[in-house]
Amino acid sequence: MTARFLIVLDADSTLIRNEVIELIADEAGRGAEVAAATEAAMRGEVDFAESLRSRVRELAGVPVTSFERVRSRIEPTPGVTDLIDAAHSRGGVVGVVSGGFHEILDELAPALGVDLWRANRLVAVDGELTGEVDGPIVDAAAKRDWLTRWATERGVPMSRTIAIGDGANDLLMLRAAGLGLAFNAKPAVRASAPLVVGPVDLAQVVPLLPR
Repeated sequence: MTARFLIVLDADSTLIRNEVIELIADEAGRGAEVAAATEAAMRGEVDFAESLRSRVRELAGVPVTSFERVRSRIEPTPGVTDLIDAAHSRGGVVGVVSGGFHEILDELAPALGVDLWRANRLVAVDGELTGEVDGPIVDAAAKRDWLTRWATERGVPMSRTIAIGDGANDLLMLRAAGLGLAFNAKPAVRASAPLVVGPVDLAQVVPLLPR
């Protein structure tokens, strides 16, 4: 199926206000430690894949039944449904590529109207997280690659792609897109991104969509 244009968003602190790994870590009583490590990773101070693996190790022992509580705490970013509805009404497709987790995104993405999504997957044994990630990490290069792959699959030239993200691991994706938007972004990302959206309201992106 072809599309007129493609929007790809990061999930945590972009599609939603939360950092999901911190919400899961709260279930293990390790939220503060994981939050500090997440902030460093988003600023680009540490390697994202290495940081994610170390943070996921802190989740060992969390029961998968806690995902329901985590989902209940998710706050979609203001304006997200306005943006997705506007994209669909103009013949666009919306994707999400995340350094977060399919366990949350598989319910959240379709509920918000997202068409395509990709994230990391956590390993669980006997109903508890092992503290490991299943398969390759969705890092900066993977985000860029999914943007280009989805554009190719939907027949969208890169000049008609829009990428939106907040962290250092979004920069490759932002630079590869026809229009890269730093949203709710860390200082290093604001300084390097092609365009910065100030208000934390995704409806602000609607005027930038192709007509």
